[in-house]
Amino acid sequence: MVTNPMPPFPAGFLWGVSTSAHQIEGAAEEREPSVWDVFTAEPGRVRDGSTAAVACDHYHRHREDVALMAGLGVNAYRFSVSWPRVNAPGGLDFYDRLVDDLCAAGIRPVPTLFHWDLPARLDWLERDTAARFAEYVSVVAARLGDRTQHWITLNEPAEHTLLGHALGVHAPGKRLLFDALPAAHHQLLAHGLAVQALRAAGAVSVGIANSHGPTWPASGEPADVEAAELYDVLLNRMFAEPVLLGTYPRLVGDLLSDGKRDVGADLGVIAEPVDFYGVNYYAPTRVGAPQDTGTVFGGVPLPAGLPFSLRRIEGRPVTDSGWPVVPEGLTELLTGFRDRYGDRLPPVVITENGCSCEGLDDQDRITYLDAHLRALHRAIEAGVEVRGYFVWSLLDNFEWAEGYARRFGLVHVDHATLTRTPKASYAWFRQVLREQRSREGAGIRPHDEGAGR
Repeated sequence: MVTNPMPPFPAGFLWGVSTSAHQIEGAAEEREPSVWDVFTAEPGRVRDGSTAAVACDHYHRHREDVALMAGLGVNAYRFSVSWPRVNAPGGLDFYDRLVDDLCAAGIRPVPTLFHWDLPARLDWLERDTAARFAEYVSVVAARLGDRTQHWITLNEPAEHTLLGHALGVHAPGKRLLFDALPAAHHQLLAHGLAVQALRAAGAVSVGIANSHGPTWPASGEPADVEAAELYDVLLNRMFAEPVLLGTYPRLVGDLLSDGKRDVGADLGVIAEPVDFYGVNYYAPTRVGAPQDTGTVFGGVPLPAGLPFSLRRIEGRPVTDSGWPVVPEGLTELLTGFRDRYGDRLPPVVITENGCSCEGLDDQDRITYLDAHLRALHRAIEAGVEVRGYFVWSLLDNFEWAEGYARRFGLVHVDHATLTRTPKASYAWFRQVLREQRSREGAGIRPHDEGAGR
């Protein structure tokens, strides 16, 4: 058990938990099909053969889940809005109820407008999907904007591109390798158009949630360093720099500029100023030159012929997902971003951080979260402006292609009965938040504008 007091975080800090619609809501019959409904209906796509048709049944049990958040003491909840649900008759009514209940509990709603559950009739390889996304965002903002000031456009376009469009292990199951790059570009264009739509609706604070981690060369050999630099471009810089700088790294720009796209004009939209930059952090990646032996990404086998290979980070504990536990990587990442992007980097919010582990007495999760919060505090001490931290996740949920085989929640969910049971990590995080509030004196005020510039 961790016993050392957590150092104090800045006043007005956002303390929250994160979820996503497809992973927890259920009620699949009350929305349009998404690409994930199509994908999970295909045998062999999901590890345990499950689907998210019911998931955690948050759609019908959201008041119970809001009560859990209130008991935890968070002042913000990052959830996602399901585009397929909004497309169905009365679909926005659910989010109306959810936002009302969050506000009544003193919890700030922080919606993410796309978390991978694309309507099945759309395709990110088509440029028009970005325009359709902006239309949907305008509809949601018009309905919820009177109570919701802080918005996230997209979640992890890097993983959605790589796993869903390049490797085919996530929905929509395409195996296009580098030909998947237009899906990344169209998502980033959708982000920029969504920022414009949200500004028009009066949004106070808008950001994006990108996944990032340090890239470590397997050695100092030139071939390993070159491979690591390429990987860093594809998984980090390709998604940060269009948003923050209005440019693509040269390699990506060359691949996208094939005469069919006006990438330069699009970059002006993609670089619409954001008020905060969301970072989902889990682990660094060690990268080397190509190898003859197989290599994996997050447990996913990678095809032969790639210009890099992924190597194991030795000497570190791993989560149930097999991911190395490297808290100091978060400090390295944030200080590195500060050094690379300077005043072009807005305030940072850690929009996801967490780990999978079993059991109600989840001491490994407590150790993990404690170490990462301390690493985050070191980044703040080093001068990085950080405005918030969201644990992934509130609930054990449908973990994409892993089905229900991985448990990331502070709250255990019995997927047969849907009974919620807070874990030891829930009690630990509740105590951390109590201590932070007591140090702040007047307490964390849920309606302070803590996430904006």
